[in-house]
Amino acid sequence: MTIPLLFLVFFGASLAWRPQQGDRFQWQLSGEHIDTSVDADIYDIDLWTKDQTGWNYLKSHGKKIICYFSAGSYDHNRPDAHLFHSSDKGNKMNGWDELWLDIRSANVRKIMLARLDMAKSKGCDGVEPDNVDGYADGQNTGFHFTAHDQIEYNRWLATEARARHLAVGLKNDVDQIAQLHSNFDWALNEQCHKYHECEGYRSFTEEGKAVFNVEYIHSTSHQLTSSERAFCTHPNLPGMTTQFKLESVTSFRILC
Repeated sequence: MTIPLLFLVFFGASLAWRPQQGDRFQWQLSGEHIDTSVDADIYDIDLWTKDQTGWNYLKSHGKKIICYFSAGSYDHNRPDAHLFHSSDKGNKMNGWDELWLDIRSANVRKIMLARLDMAKSKGCDGVEPDNVDGYADGQNTGFHFTAHDQIEYNRWLATEARARHLAVGLKNDVDQIAQLHSNFDWALNEQCHKYHECEGYRSFTEEGKAVFNVEYIHSTSHQLTSSERAFCTHPNLPGMTTQFKLESVTSFRILC
């Protein structure tokens, strides 16, 4: 009997590894070397990391690797930056030396497919596509894509990642969780306590999916305040864990 390709993609993707609630999570996007001394089950690192020694160490010690890339912004430092057309690039992102991308562009999607292919061939177990909530900035992006455009793009990303057996995480985009939680395997949020958004992740935790939250601090000598320590408990969201990191996302972290 011939099994349709769509059947294989859908059900094959459901068998892919995904982070589990309670997994120890490390997020490091800067630094020349991966700090492999961190006690973690999962390392979320840059897709283009040059630290092959660190990569090999993690793989040989049974660690899961999630690979970060931006799916919604242009960074001139990336090796594939020359592939973007001028029409793909919009306005500068607030606070970052990156430009918003037109997520409706066929060329942008072609580049993102290549990044997912790279993640698969490199041996990543999952991916963290960043900047997938540009619609919320409205015309500040330089484009006029809508909330519907964003949902369609994010679902497309998730489908393509899962087709490559990569566990795909939803980064922020809290306002669209209701439409997207079933398409993603886990979630990463920045400062849901600060912005009072943690409850938005109930759809993820009730499905048994892991949610990793990061609250930012300004110094490695920082001492957690009583209110920050209160962030460590999630009585209504047992599948969420919180840690504290520098905004530069070095290997340094403070665990609850």
